[in-house]
Amino acid sequence: MSSLLKIRSERDRMSAIERRIADFILDNAHLLRDYSSQQLANALGISQSSVVKFSQKLGFKGYPDLKYSVGEAIARNGDENGHAARGDGDDDHASLAIDLWNAKANAEEETRLINPGDRLEGISLLLRNADKVFLVGIGPDSIAARGFAIRLSLLGILAIHHFDPVLVPAEVSTSSPSDVLILFSEHGQQASFCQLARLFRERGGRVVTVTRHTANPLRAHADEQLLVSAHDERAHVVPLLYQSALQHLLDQVFLLVCEDEDRRKQLDDNHQQVRHLLDG
Repeated sequence: MSSLLKIRSERDRMSAIERRIADFILDNAHLLRDYSSQQLANALGISQSSVVKFSQKLGFKGYPDLKYSVGEAIARNGDENGHAARGDGDDDHASLAIDLWNAKANAEEETRLINPGDRLEGISLLLRNADKVFLVGIGPDSIAARGFAIRLSLLGILAIHHFDPVLVPAEVSTSSPSDVLILFSEHGQQASFCQLARLFRERGGRVVTVTRHTANPLRAHADEQLLVSAHDERAHVVPLLYQSALQHLLDQVFLLVCEDEDRRKQLDDNHQQVRHLLDG
């Protein structure tokens, strides 16, 4: 595991000072080679020993080893994410495809590391036993919410997709403690989603949030969290990585729900009916 992956995966379990160091390194990784441990400490207003302890806690001998590892990770990611020389024609297209594949693989690995198996098992159990599952998303998040709702429906789970959070409270007001609300919000900043989560939890329901692996208001209202990590220097590539990593994460949850034999039988029956309708 690269040093940057390790920092991202461990961030939620760090102390406040450690998170400040982690965020600085993740946001300024390409500049880290110019910082000594004392300069990094001065930039953050902390002690030099805090920087050294942070490095050792991650498994490095000290800050120089951490800095060297981060430099290696940047060089490796640069080679993988579009910095390789490209030729013409088919070679150019092949290079583009390989670069994108590698970038997606990195995002999916990071996302897997920050979503432990017991968390995914817990969410899949909630979905198996839910009377109703409400799914809400806006814009691109709505696409993921709708797709996941369709898959849950094929498993025999009553899944209700909403693309407008303003219309949801009336329906949520009839929810029961056995219901689940899944809120898809990449950046987790919508105040309306936070209000929905509060309302739903007041009625005893369980709330699952799907956001980026960043500190955001919506995560504070979740019973369970699905977190996505997707980073790239190219702004136009980042949404592609996010959607790819998110889909892979949802696929894992779907497969866990499918481990229930009754649900899987329902899925097979529904697939047969769909094929019959399409063939007809």
